[in-house]
Amino acid sequence: MEKLKSDVLIRNKRATFDYELIDTYQAGIVLVGTEIKSIRLGKASLVDTFCYFNDGELWVKNMNISEYFYGTYNNHLPRRDRKLLLSKRELQKIRRQTKDTGFTVVPTKLFINEKGLAKMEIAVAKGKKEYDKRESLKEKDDRRQMDRAMKH
Repeated sequence: MEKLKSDVLIRNKRATFDYELIDTYQAGIVLVGTEIKSIRLGKASLVDTFCYFNDGELWVKNMNISEYFYGTYNNHLPRRDRKLLLSKRELQKIRRQTKDTGFTVVPTKLFINEKGLAKMEIAVAKGKKEYDKRESLKEKDDRRQMDRAMKH
């Protein structure tokens, strides 16, 4: 039986604008049945999400997964905290990196892998200052101008 590549890719566009991404990791997510069905339909959002440590485990907060339309009384809560699955070594490395002030863990992508499992790409990131954001916009604009010049 051949698995089809899933088209589900939910991005956190604010993450690259607000943060300078240092290191990325791929984590599994603990979900209930109706949540994975909603994600497969693309009904999720990473706006205003962040990760935090609780008892040595990494959790994602504020991730919105819309209620499954066909779900019954045991439908999930849309904005509940969800546990991320990483190896102990990765968790220790992330914890060490975030010990410094200004560093945080932000989700960047939510996708379904080849095996049909929901995965989240998280990044250890450092917050950008206002002038860094302006510089990023200027670089993006310059790249766009150069691409236009190449096409003509």
